[in-house]
Amino acid sequence: MTELAAVKAALRTQAVETPSWAYGNSGTRFKVFAQAGVPRDPFEKLDDAAKVHEFTGVAPTVALHIPWDRVDDYAALAAHAEDRGVRIGAVNSNTFQDDDYRLGSICHPDAAVRRKAVDHLLECVGIMDATGSRDLKLWFADGTNYPGQDDIRSRQDRLAEGLAEVYERLGEGQRMLLEYKLFEPAFYTTDVPDWGTAYAHCLKLGAKAQVVVDTGHHAPGTNIEFIVATLLREGKLGGFDFNSRFYADDDLMVGAADPFQLFRIMYEVVRGGGFSSDVAFMLDQCHNIEAKIPAIIRSVMNVQEATAKALLVDAGALAAAQAAGDVLEANAVLMDAYDTDVRPLLREVREEMGLDPEPMKAYRACGWGEKVVAERVGGRQAGWGA
Repeated sequence: MTELAAVKAALRTQAVETPSWAYGNSGTRFKVFAQAGVPRDPFEKLDDAAKVHEFTGVAPTVALHIPWDRVDDYAALAAHAEDRGVRIGAVNSNTFQDDDYRLGSICHPDAAVRRKAVDHLLECVGIMDATGSRDLKLWFADGTNYPGQDDIRSRQDRLAEGLAEVYERLGEGQRMLLEYKLFEPAFYTTDVPDWGTAYAHCLKLGAKAQVVVDTGHHAPGTNIEFIVATLLREGKLGGFDFNSRFYADDDLMVGAADPFQLFRIMYEVVRGGGFSSDVAFMLDQCHNIEAKIPAIIRSVMNVQEATAKALLVDAGALAAAQAAGDVLEANAVLMDAYDTDVRPLLREVREEMGLDPEPMKAYRACGWGEKVVAERVGGRQAGWGA
């Protein structure tokens, strides 16, 4: 197989998971801007996700968020997904939108509140069983706002205890993916603030526990590709939540703020074997002012472009320059790949997959957006808390 053929083959196997909540209404803490035609229930979210997969060919799974996507029959929801040509992906828990969690959830000083939070996580594992989901994704808003508010070490003990109970409930082939976030909504301490804390807990739990890297959850200037390389080296990178940030956790389209960073991350994924492993490439974005489905299609395409450039890095030339200590040549090898216009290559790949080479144009021409605006009248639009 030629080098170019190998790159094309790798791109054809890529899978980017889209989040159900990105298809609903979202906004900032100031305002949620409603859009006509957005889904009214999880079934309609899956319908929209299926359109993204139809035109990109690489978005076969959809992440759920509980309770936002709670239904009476999860087997029926999974069957609906299969009927539409997609599958249920990660199940995301929610321990941040209940009044009981004002002082935390799994780390709360009150045992009764901790019990409630753990029971919710166990409920999510049950949903995984019913839908065939592989991944339980955990993010905790737990933390404190003031020095002395609670005991930092005790909160870590509570976290470890709760995670251990949920870990033991996981079935064969299921994983726990632990996400970290630098700050917000807690401002003094966050109980899982960085990759080191998440890694320490996952290491203690066992092989089924791995770390999720959300590209928006870092301080300015953080070298995210170093984190990725280290977690891959340790076999503890479970997946990504791809999005972009300018200031904090902005949840913008992946690659919008710093496409070069996305390329650097994807190079480390390729270099570390993550592209051919079980690393989950997930989007975690909120499309507040732009149309939902086109924005998600664009995000998937941005991931594809960064991946294609990473696959085009001349590994032999790079290794030779590094071994020779040729700083400028080593950097030039990376930059040559980054500066390559991979759009013609991706158009070829899509045509070879039987897809339209221009997903955005194809979606706009299909009439789906106009169809759902006309049909999704009445009921309650899905959004934060729905």
